[in-house]
Amino acid sequence: MKINLMVFISSIKKQKENNIGEIVMKTFESNIRPVKGDILEDPGFHPGFHNGYEVVKVTMNYALNECWVSLCPLEIEREEIEIENYIERLKENGWCVVSKEERNLLSE
Repeated sequence: MKINLMVFISSIKKQKENNIGEIVMKTFESNIRPVKGDILEDPGFHPGFHNGYEVVKVTMNYALNECWVSLCPLEIEREEIEIENYIERLKENGWCVVSKEERNLLSE
């Protein structure tokens, strides 16, 4: 099954300054699908930015053999590294930033 992990990354520290935030996504094949409440680990997640991601929503499309998984940070107040550095680390580990055009398609 195709698993699509999605999470909104934002900065508490920089929120007032310039409202930095991105949706990032990672897609992979797996026979195991996450369920609400699972805590997911990934090499791209940096402990200096938060302490893990919890599955908050799972949407299944059996016709396409696809699963969409929304993640929420457990502790968003921890920001020992800059958000830009964190997003770069995610990209280096297979995550990609979802463009505004792709966001519009996903919300339809």
